[in-house]
Amino acid sequence: MATKSTDQQILWYDEIAIGDIPSVGGKNASLGELLRELGKAGVRVPNGFATTARAFRDFIDVSAIEPKMREHIRRYRAGDETLQDAGHTIRELVLASQLPTAFADQIRAAYRKLAETTETVDPPVAVRSSATAEDLPDASFAGQHETYLNVRGEQALLDACLRCFASLFTDRAISYREAKGFDHFAVALSVGVQQMVRSDLAGSGVMFTIDTESGFPGIATISAAWGLGETIVQGTVNPDRYVVFKPLLGTPGARPIIEKALGDKAIRMIYAEEGGRQTRIIPAKPTERQSFVLNDDEILELGRWAVAVERHYGRPMDLEWAKDGSNGLLYLVQARPETIHGDASHSGFRHYSIRTKADPVLSGVAIGSAIASGKVCLIRDAADIAHFQDGAILVTGNTDPDWVPIMKRAAGIVTDRGGSTSHAAIVSRELGVPAVVGTSMATSTLHDGQDITLSCASGDKGLIFKGLLDYVVEDIDLSAIPETRTEVMLNIADPAAAFQWWRLPAKGVGLARMEFIINNLIKVHPMALLHLDRVSASDNRHIRQLVKGHASPADYFVETLARGVGRLAAPFFPHPAIVRLSDFKTNEYAHLVGGDAFEPSEENPMLGFRGASRYYDERYRDGFALECRALRSVREDMGFANVVVMVPFCRTPAEADRVLAAMAENGLRRGENGLQVYMMCEIPSNVILAEEFARRFDGFSIGSNDLTQLLLGVDRDSELLAAMFDERDPAVTQAIAEAIRKAHGAGIKIGICGQAPSNYPDFAEFLVREGIDSISLNPDSFVKTCSVIAAAEASAA
Repeated sequence: MATKSTDQQILWYDEIAIGDIPSVGGKNASLGELLRELGKAGVRVPNGFATTARAFRDFIDVSAIEPKMREHIRRYRAGDETLQDAGHTIRELVLASQLPTAFADQIRAAYRKLAETTETVDPPVAVRSSATAEDLPDASFAGQHETYLNVRGEQALLDACLRCFASLFTDRAISYREAKGFDHFAVALSVGVQQMVRSDLAGSGVMFTIDTESGFPGIATISAAWGLGETIVQGTVNPDRYVVFKPLLGTPGARPIIEKALGDKAIRMIYAEEGGRQTRIIPAKPTERQSFVLNDDEILELGRWAVAVERHYGRPMDLEWAKDGSNGLLYLVQARPETIHGDASHSGFRHYSIRTKADPVLSGVAIGSAIASGKVCLIRDAADIAHFQDGAILVTGNTDPDWVPIMKRAAGIVTDRGGSTSHAAIVSRELGVPAVVGTSMATSTLHDGQDITLSCASGDKGLIFKGLLDYVVEDIDLSAIPETRTEVMLNIADPAAAFQWWRLPAKGVGLARMEFIINNLIKVHPMALLHLDRVSASDNRHIRQLVKGHASPADYFVETLARGVGRLAAPFFPHPAIVRLSDFKTNEYAHLVGGDAFEPSEENPMLGFRGASRYYDERYRDGFALECRALRSVREDMGFANVVVMVPFCRTPAEADRVLAAMAENGLRRGENGLQVYMMCEIPSNVILAEEFARRFDGFSIGSNDLTQLLLGVDRDSELLAAMFDERDPAVTQAIAEAIRKAHGAGIKIGICGQAPSNYPDFAEFLVREGIDSISLNPDSFVKTCSVIAAAEASAA
């Protein structure tokens, strides 16, 4: 589209395209582009109009204030005037001026036309600042300029426009342009006037078309709170969080929501109807705090919009949305480029890990993937930011743009409130400073001067530890990883950390442990969820707290497990994700909430009621049904047909038949809808009777830990016998070689998912010589072991 005439002072959004950034700034140009081009794809954008850069420059010229403005900038740069004094004086110069009469008349006329289209007298509008150096791929200018909501009436609109002009010279905007090297007087400000969506009656939020921490491009992340979205950006609420897997959104019938986390949402911002205020804050109702803002259909609609917008712009995007409580419809109200990962190199990445074992004292939402340590600098009020010490860890309730000057001097940031799209999160990412936001009680738990370590290295869960812990930093060069004939896969346990490794050239997930999800995300024994009457009163209360937001305790288990598995299956889709059914021992199950009411006491749990023997037994059969429901949901509802189910610790072929029958009863029938079922090859009987087992399963995965334990008669948990536990013992290697030979003879695949290939290069070489189909490794050993495998393949050639 051709650029508009530089003499125009008002443009409607349907006249604007992305090429008009010089005329109307990044924010307004993007809104016009959305309205014109993506409305055809069903994306709804509220109508409105924008003042132009020409109008702003005419205002500055007519007011004759530019020479004074330049003088104050000169004095600030020379150190003769503080940033605060220079900014305040420049803003006062703007606010003391009058909009040119002709320009003001055009704004009034456009507002009246908007009133006609909405059939409303003095319709409420959002008045947003849109600078010509804003929402660019390398500079977001997030939060630098002002927005005014619920503006009603012509005079109020003119006043808001003038205040937007003045906000081009907020202290934070001046500081940001200085840091980015922008000429203050080459930048102009456009004002967007947009029909207000009645999100005060419903909800609103922010959406990124990428994982903001790892850069994983396969998801859209959505934050949501009740009322106006300013509470999310300001970080004054902990919002709901939803994650949608984008590649499956086009699959008929698929509903790939892989995360739904209920936020506290303690307050909501609504329109003020009296007293001259635009908005006011009210407490959220208890029912609102315990309910999701969006239903699944709305989450999926936003996910589809994310795909459409990203495809149109050809890059990751940062979007704001709102739901109109008067008609129930969703709208996009802002779109800008995502500035952190959009242009990042995919040839390598940096990985952090803590060496010291310790329990965290706080947790929250991780921003970034780094680790930082230092002394706490606890600041509760922006008036005290001058007390901040360079290199300290900033701990506060939440931040706003006035905090940016000290945020860039911090080693790390911790806040009580806010989510992944709060101001603290957005600025921390842009500055490259690790942060943990939304901890709820950092300011009451940590004290000034205390040594702490902040870790964002565990996926989207940020952790705070007491003391200065030892940690390592590894730079991973993806171009140095050789290709291999053997399929190299990953062992991944924690769904929260799964996206960190998406750049590795893995051929799928070779082992995803279901019990990790149950232990860390669900926390409750599945039978306890089905029989609340059998658990203690304290466990009953605990369970009811955990399951809030779900239709039933059983649904809590199924939905949480399904979404955890979905996150594990997503990073390497469509490669297989092999999910092992639960393999807790009775003592481990007993430690879950409510577990002691359902688990027997065994002398040797390692050889007891575990793995396959539980699934068809009346003591756990109903719990296994929940596991099957979750896996069906992942495969059939979400669409992850790449999920392969694996049966652990299956002692006999007859037991295999009983397990497969129990799975079929619960809708998981081998071969139906492409379902493959694998078996862990980890008991001597699995090797001896491999041909029998191969008739019942589609593949084997060698569990070297249990196989070594049972072949050598060595308790793998015994410190006394640790020296004797060796997967390279001839008895073990001969059994593995036999299992590989028999599997291939039966025409099924066989891999290994134990620790041994990661620990011992010679063991990996042995597996390659024997012709194993796949080797699944821990992420931290992937690069090193790939080189070993490639060298072994070259030697065997």
